[in-house]
Amino acid sequence: MRQWTVDAFAAQPFRGNPACVVEPFEAWPDDTWMQALAAENNQAETAFLVRTADPDRFGLRWFTPLLEVPLCGHATLAAAHVLFAELGAPATRLTFETKSGPLSVARRGQGYEMDFPSQPPRRIEPPAALAKALGVQPREVWASTYLVAVVDDEATVRALRPDVPALADLGVEASGGPGNIGVAALAAPSKPYQVVSRFFAPGSGIPEDPTTGSLHCILAPLFSDKLERATLAYHQAYPGRGGDLECEVTGDRVLIRGGAVTVLSSVLHA
Repeated sequence: MRQWTVDAFAAQPFRGNPACVVEPFEAWPDDTWMQALAAENNQAETAFLVRTADPDRFGLRWFTPLLEVPLCGHATLAAAHVLFAELGAPATRLTFETKSGPLSVARRGQGYEMDFPSQPPRRIEPPAALAKALGVQPREVWASTYLVAVVDDEATVRALRPDVPALADLGVEASGGPGNIGVAALAAPSKPYQVVSRFFAPGSGIPEDPTTGSLHCILAPLFSDKLERATLAYHQAYPGRGGDLECEVTGDRVLIRGGAVTVLSSVLHA
């Protein structure tokens, strides 16, 4: 059984967000085994695929080192990249059956375009302990699957040094549960992107995620509404890596575009 490590939302190795992708199965393995492998890999997500009667359609599940998650953007991109680039899928578009419904990924130039559900947030009062845990007072706080704190500027986002354990109990207002907190701001005027963000996810077993596709299902409708533009460029400013996405809001969907690079292939013996 083969496995690949792919840097998603990246144009070169060691950027974006790494995910492990396991060669497609004919039937789902045991959940305990999948969770154990994800813990062994110790990446933000390990993606598992299962074949269907349609060669362009696959079942897809995602596991962090701690738990299974209902939606993951970067590991979906990584899974599509493996099928296209490593396993030679001839299709121009692949569809994945997931716990968040059907998700599709198409080739687009040198990269890919994902079709994900939009998750518009609602504005809420800032939770009492959030400013202390982040180390900064948010300008606005929004809730959807995750909590999103909007701060004053890009410099504030990049300088964050939050109390990550304290964040684990915050965000009960989010439908995805506590401990998953995005922080975002409008980018500095000189930058080639319009929105900059970071994502802290101790509730999912990830202190900070390098580039988070599912977060942008929230950020895209939020900032497209603020800036009155359907298509925006986003940068997730994980220290030392960083990842780049383009998002287009179209009705109740978000088209998320980015590249992917294979950095490692391996053989599983377990």
